[in-house]
Amino acid sequence: MPKTTALLLALLALPAAAAGDPAAGREKSKACEPCHGPGGNGENPQFPRLAGQHPDYLVKALRDYQTGARKNAVMAPFAANLSARDMADLAAFFASQKGLYTR
Repeated sequence: MPKTTALLLALLALPAAAAGDPAAGREKSKACEPCHGPGGNGENPQFPRLAGQHPDYLVKALRDYQTGARKNAVMAPFAANLSARDMADLAAFFASQKGLYTR
């Protein structure tokens, strides 16, 4: 029983350990601003708005750009050198921003 409890607690802690730091993400997001706009609320319709997106979606998208599972000649080089922490921080920052069209 104690091993089962320890395993369960470890599994429950995984999402918390993977959570990013929005303040660190704000600094890292400067590279994203030319296309996605300040805070992820860009005006150019060619680039998606990132503000208010779910953090898991953003991390998955970045990971997929990095691995090539998602093809995009612009995003692949940006994602190539991001660590898992960088991705989590960026996702936490953009998720914390109010989107222009979110309620």
